Amino acid sequence: MAAPLNVLMIGTGEYTTGFVGGGASGSDKKVGVVGLTLFDLRRRGKVGQLGMVGVNGTKFPAIREHLSKNITQVYNNLDTSFDSFPANDKVDPDAYKAAIDLLKPGDAITIFTPDPTHFPIALYAIERGIHVLITKPAVKLLEHHLELAKKANEKGVYVFIEHHKRFDPAYSDARFKAQTLGDWNYFYSYMSQPKSQLETFKSWAGKESDISYYLNSHHVDICDSMVQQRGYLPVKVSATSSKGVATSLGCVDETEDTISLLVTWELKDQPNKRAIAVYTSSWTAPQRAGIHTNQYFHYLAKEGEIRVDQAHRGYDVADDRAGQLQWFNPFYMRYAPDEDGNFNGQTGYGYISIEKFVDGCRAVNEGRATPADLDAKGLPTLNNTIATTAILEAGRRSIDEGREIQIVVENGQWKLV
Repeated sequence: MAAPLNVLMIGTGEYTTGFVGGGASGSDKKVGVVGLTLFDLRRRGKVGQLGMVGVNGTKFPAIREHLSKNITQVYNNLDTSFDSFPANDKVDPDAYKAAIDLLKPGDAITIFTPDPTHFPIALYAIERGIHVLITKPAVKLLEHHLELAKKANEKGVYVFIEHHKRFDPAYSDARFKAQTLGDWNYFYSYMSQPKSQLETFKSWAGKESDISYYLNSHHVDICDSMVQQRGYLPVKVSATSSKGVATSLGCVDETEDTISLLVTWELKDQPNKRAIAVYTSSWTAPQRAGIHTNQYFHYLAKEGEIRVDQAHRGYDVADDRAGQLQWFNPFYMRYAPDEDGNFNGQTGYGYISIEKFVDGCRAVNEGRATPADLDAKGLPTLNNTIATTAILEAGRRSIDEGREIQIVVENGQWKLV
């Protein structure tokens, strides 16, 4: 039987544990995604040893209590044990280095930390032969993305970007159907979360990254995955933003509320065939809209169009405690246990995304596949997500510099001008 994968989780916040501000998150990720998925994959024999790294070790006793109460006691005594770094009485922003140093080549890490930290953490792991899963955005700068890809190729490790929307059944089906609709013409997307997220992300919101990196990254990647294989490349980006709401809620002065990216795409070697895309994201949506993440897109092509509303999926719940009608998304993470009391969310696209990474790492370790083979499958690897990073950085620079940014691809080399 194939050896299980040892995984170190870097980042202990909402996405990994569901633990925010001293208790369960107020979002739809009350028990997290990464930790729960990996605990279940360990139960299934795909994952071996698990570790978790934070900056502030004093949080770990409360995190363990939170996981025991909300996972172990809910899912048939599911084992939530893990090694933790730094020690419970230590605060150390470089704890990830000591933890990675204890891994061996072929082990893996997940990175769910503030955006500017992705590059140094991933680079440290790649240089030591460790496979890496990075939450989106992969990195903030195109040059960092290209450097990681170069290093990963040299070391033969698998680097996967956690673009889970690729595994959303509606989005993946739309990607398939788009291939038969002829020349692409227009794409519009919108994604938002309520103002409460500004509290969740107050340590970095507006200081270290923005709402476009956080939310537009989803649909930029989805759009790219729909058109990349047909030869479309982004050539220029113009972006704009709104301000005033986040700053009135105590965020730093540079925090933007909503960001829109206007991107022109061209068909490779056929510049007379162009398409335009508008990607809009916001974290100042209403608190009581009944939806944690509003998300939809419109794809228009020569011979048809596709519209996907993934916020309202025909499933709503009225609960007096909530005070309003709520629309839920069990297709992402389904938290209801099965008839035996075990976690039963293996078909959720949040779970599938992480399992795809684990399966890819094990295939590489066993010699059944190379990272290049996994690139060829169209998975969201470093090499398959360059356009997304280029667009996101170009959008940031467009706002900061007040001008349109060009994306140039010459002999396979990407650059912004």
